[in-house]
Amino acid sequence: MASETRLSPFETQPIGKLLVKFAVPAVISLVVNSIYNLVDQIFIGQGVGYVGNASTNITFPIVTLCLLFSTLVGDGGVAFFSLRQGARDNDVARNTVGNMIFISLLFGLVFLLLFELFLHPIIRLFGGVPGTEVYDYAIRYARIMLIGTPCIALSISVSNIIRADGNPAYSMVVTLTGCIVNVILDYILIMVLHWGVTGAAVATIIGQILNAVLSLLYIPRFKSFTLKAKDLIPRVWLIRRFLPLGISSAIVQASNTLMIIVVNNILLRCGEASIYGADITLAAFGIVMKVNAILSSVMIGLGIGSQPIVGFNYGAKNYRRVRETYRMCIIVAVVIGCIGWCCFQFGTQGIVNLFGQESELYNEFALRAFRTFLSACMFLSVTFVTGIFLQALGKPILSMIDTISRPIFFSLPFMLIFSHLWGIDGVLVVGPVTDFCAFLVAALLGIFQVRKLRRLEREAAAAAPEA
Repeated sequence: MASETRLSPFETQPIGKLLVKFAVPAVISLVVNSIYNLVDQIFIGQGVGYVGNASTNITFPIVTLCLLFSTLVGDGGVAFFSLRQGARDNDVARNTVGNMIFISLLFGLVFLLLFELFLHPIIRLFGGVPGTEVYDYAIRYARIMLIGTPCIALSISVSNIIRADGNPAYSMVVTLTGCIVNVILDYILIMVLHWGVTGAAVATIIGQILNAVLSLLYIPRFKSFTLKAKDLIPRVWLIRRFLPLGISSAIVQASNTLMIIVVNNILLRCGEASIYGADITLAAFGIVMKVNAILSSVMIGLGIGSQPIVGFNYGAKNYRRVRETYRMCIIVAVVIGCIGWCCFQFGTQGIVNLFGQESELYNEFALRAFRTFLSACMFLSVTFVTGIFLQALGKPILSMIDTISRPIFFSLPFMLIFSHLWGIDGVLVVGPVTDFCAFLVAALLGIFQVRKLRRLEREAAAAAPEA
């Protein structure tokens, strides 16, 4: 009964208040995670130059691959956890948490070993050209950064659980602390000690280790359950239940990874054929993608913050509150998307200046990339929020359709076709075309699900007197 009392605010408190409590810390946490890589780009751009930024862009798929498996476990596990808590199945909910922690740590260690062993062919696959300065920087940066992958996997899973446990503020503080340490160390190691990309990698992994340690320190303080050692024992039947709920998030990361690899190789080809050259196009486009990741993180964080609210109320059959949560998230996300669009269109030069000014060609291409590729970024709001909403309802197939439509169905084929027809200009046009097409898919899925919720709500109301 104590567990039910603690979770009752999901059913009783105003949805707006709950969203502020859960979404704001989730947004801050994800934005801070995005800033990890962005801060490296800023200091590397100022201390090393755009060649250094080009090298970190080549290694970025390593980060997204790590996030792929981490979010598969973290998002899938916390979605299943919230559904079981809503259904008052507390033992299975607790077992889910233990299995999430075990799998995350195991994955992180395996990932570290495999990538360290095959790093050179992996960097070549990601667009690195052996014998170049960019390639040497990329190897040096990745070799160190990989050490932090077990910590990334562990902290993502535990942070998700902490938010679902009703303490999103602690999760936010953990992430913020790691980021602040990373920024301070970036300045010291790159700008003062002149360690270059090596300093950026060292600063990053220290911040990630700190995140993992602070997250683990929370485990004895879980409010809705007490984790036991036996909960860490892997249960195949349970893993098969919660992992599919994280497939949509994992596919997003897999698609992002594939897109980055394809884009890196296309930029290498098209950049060499243009007046800008490969290094400038790789560096500038990488900055565009990572800055855009901040806007995406805000929208995704909003969806993740709503996940325990949606999951609990759907499990408890409170369909009206589920609909209201989704509606409110969409409105807020659209407003945020429009603000982001204004920043990218009218504050572009200020953003570009953060990453250094080495040549007029670099500045010219960076401005074009921001203003063209992100010219329809406001449409991402509906796409991201709807995907996480469907995931929270325990509908991984629909969520997967929403999330893979943008990178796989639209972005990848458009990128291959447009770059062949119009070179580097075609790469830039892909952004707005893809964002609008993905918006249409998400809107249709969202409307379909809202209508279904209305029907369930009417059926529950009709059956109430009989009960």
